Amino acid sequence: MHVLHAIHDFLPRHQAGSELYALRLARAQMARHHVTMLCADFDPARDHGEVVWRMHDGVPVVEIINNWRCASFEDTYTSPLIGARLRHALLTLRPDVLHVHNLLNLSFDLPAFAKAVGIPVVATLHDYTLVCASGGQRVHKSEQHVCVDIDTGRCARCFTESVFYEQTTFGSLMTGSRSGRLISKAAVRARRMLPVLTARAAQVARHAGRLPVTKADLDARMAAARRAFGSIDLFVAPSSSLARDFVRFGLPAERLRVSDYGMPQWPAVNGRTPGQPLRIGLVGTLVWHKGAHVLVDALRTLPPDSYQATIFGSTDTFPAFASEVRARAAGLPIAFAGEFAPDRAAAIYHDIDVLVVPSLWPENSPLVIHEAFQSGVAVVGARTGGIPDLIEDDVSGLLFETGSAEDLARRLRELIENPARVTTLAAAAPRVKTMEQDAAEWEDAYAEVIGRRGPQRA
Repeated sequence: MHVLHAIHDFLPRHQAGSELYALRLARAQMARHHVTMLCADFDPARDHGEVVWRMHDGVPVVEIINNWRCASFEDTYTSPLIGARLRHALLTLRPDVLHVHNLLNLSFDLPAFAKAVGIPVVATLHDYTLVCASGGQRVHKSEQHVCVDIDTGRCARCFTESVFYEQTTFGSLMTGSRSGRLISKAAVRARRMLPVLTARAAQVARHAGRLPVTKADLDARMAAARRAFGSIDLFVAPSSSLARDFVRFGLPAERLRVSDYGMPQWPAVNGRTPGQPLRIGLVGTLVWHKGAHVLVDALRTLPPDSYQATIFGSTDTFPAFASEVRARAAGLPIAFAGEFAPDRAAAIYHDIDVLVVPSLWPENSPLVIHEAFQSGVAVVGARTGGIPDLIEDDVSGLLFETGSAEDLARRLRELIENPARVTTLAAAAPRVKTMEQDAAEWEDAYAEVIGRRGPQRA
């Protein structure tokens, strides 16, 4: 069959967990099926709405440039232009099934477009972008608030403080250029005067012409998300925690099942040396909701000769936050190793004893924990989202109270004072599903929604 995967962005420029999973699943499926990736990208060097057909690692990719030019807030999730490009892609490719990973940067209408032309739709729920306009983490950063419930009044404030609002161009009094971004005439005049403006006045000028975002706007977005729920035949959540939350947010439980991610396999070859300082690692994007600062604050309370810490992740994606974490880590035995290519992951885990996952947001089923499990690396994780679904506290890992540097330091101190526990915890890690098993499960799911389960497997 022909499987079309839809995701908000894709490699090589974007290499976060959902993008890597989508690529790995596509590669596993290509042994039996034709697979295409449909994605978006924000690229001011190219025209808004431009469509690029390319290849990545043997996978055909259809990429739509979405530079967030919007006549209204509604266009951030149902842009007419992006919608037209998506319809054209569906009619051109005519897949047997559409597999949605994320509708951010695409359109909430994509599942309905597919259903209208007879294409069944399934979805992997990687995060909360359907119900969280500010990136899907359910975290209001400026107020340091984790959103247990979706309060659309708070969402309106949060969105205007997010990177998405910063990159969005609202309104009609605009001037265009081949370089991509449209900016308001008022902003152009203001930028000419920047040397004589105060910082606050400059900020106001940069936002000249932008529309306010209201609670009613976010209520409408939530209604659109629930309409999208109705056009998707089957949802799969990698963790029970995420599944329960989406049912609370209006997703029909009868169309939802829980099945964890598949992962590429490699042998457990951790290189721990007895008697040496505990080697602590953090792997992931350096962004506030991932909690790198919590780890640094915890390490500051531990004897500096008792551990060596390495933080893996690009310092360029969110440079202001990365600089803040570096400043906090000054004088501590903490190295910033930057990002690494996916094919180096096994080697990275070989050089650490303990992976710390200090997330502040309700994580789904972090791929880094699966990687640590199969690498023979112990895991210490925050008690949030799907992390406790993966880690049995004091058996297959350690849990600490989310956001508490003090509690994280306590758990790390346990491992420093009793190094044998590191090996014991790692040995008790659960088995990780293979990508081949995952691809076979998805093949059955596709056949189920297409209505030909038996003949397809035959």
